[in-house]
Amino acid sequence: MMIPSHENQAGIYMPVGKLLETIVSKQVQSSKTPSVSRPASDSNLIVIPDILRSWPWSRCINPHYAICKEETTAWWETFNGFSARTLKAFPACDVALLGSSCYPLLNKDGCRIASDIMALMLVIDEHTDAADGKTARMQADIVMDAFRNPNSPRSADEWVGGEVARQFWLNVTKTATPSAQRRLFDGFLTYIYAVVQQAEDRSAGHIRDVESYFEVRRETSGTKPSFAIVEIHMNIPEEVMNHPVIVRLFGLAGDMVLIGNDLFSYNVEQARGDEGHNLVRVLMDQYNIDRQMAMDCIGKLHDDFVEQFLATWEKIPTFGGPVDQEIRTYLEGLARWIRGNESWSFECTRYFPKLGPQILLTRQGTLLPRSSILQPR
Repeated sequence: MMIPSHENQAGIYMPVGKLLETIVSKQVQSSKTPSVSRPASDSNLIVIPDILRSWPWSRCINPHYAICKEETTAWWETFNGFSARTLKAFPACDVALLGSSCYPLLNKDGCRIASDIMALMLVIDEHTDAADGKTARMQADIVMDAFRNPNSPRSADEWVGGEVARQFWLNVTKTATPSAQRRLFDGFLTYIYAVVQQAEDRSAGHIRDVESYFEVRRETSGTKPSFAIVEIHMNIPEEVMNHPVIVRLFGLAGDMVLIGNDLFSYNVEQARGDEGHNLVRVLMDQYNIDRQMAMDCIGKLHDDFVEQFLATWEKIPTFGGPVDQEIRTYLEGLARWIRGNESWSFECTRYFPKLGPQILLTRQGTLLPRSSILQPR
């Protein structure tokens, strides 16, 4: 199973290499101009761009958060065989908070599925992050086989992720519409095999250039299966989803989520020596710029995407009938996902073990010492 090529992604996403090259060039020239150069600062200071300062959608949380957290945690505790790093990550991640922040409009059944998919993706991420390519591929094969055969319990000696995936998908089939199931399955397929590619890159010590990084990251970000949860109880026809305006908003939303995630997660990833699959490191290596300039350039790229998203939003078409309300609600869900991703990132302790809410306000943090967040295997 291969991840989609650049050509296959072209209908959804815009090329970013030339845009980023222009942004970096302007930033480098600006830094050389005495009147506008950046002031000397502590090399350990990280300033995270305020990428959502003009975003119209405010923080909102699903009213079913508390009960879904209780139920997902109880479900999680029925499994044995998680790695030590996965067990450590679960309380820090607060998967129910992520689900409730990114899907504030879903009913209770939908909120529970949102919480559970975040738990499943946490299992996959934490286990494959510690795996080589061969092991990650074996785990990906197990997950997708479980999706295809949800009524067949997994072998007791199999990797635990298979049974987590099976139970998750079985619950999905009880409530999700056929169209949502199809897009969720397809999105998960490309996501999990891109994670395999990430594991192979990590094992080889390979840092990608901007364009090839985005090809993989647009899948490893998990936005395709995550966005399918937004439509979990909808019946949106394929021809509506394939409308150029809808496709454009989908692609921009996905890129903004991955950009935000890379900015927010960079500090803990570099502390444990695992920042190779992060846009900050990619820009530092490709353009020979420092950490802060890379973050500033990424912030400007996000600003461009915000502007494009809001302009495209004004062009949402009508199709006639009930689908008009559904597509509006779906797109509203994508917009709220972007805000929810940021809110959760600073409210939980996965990326900011200390002072997350304060850093959200000041946008300033301190570079964590290398190996200060070594993960248990």
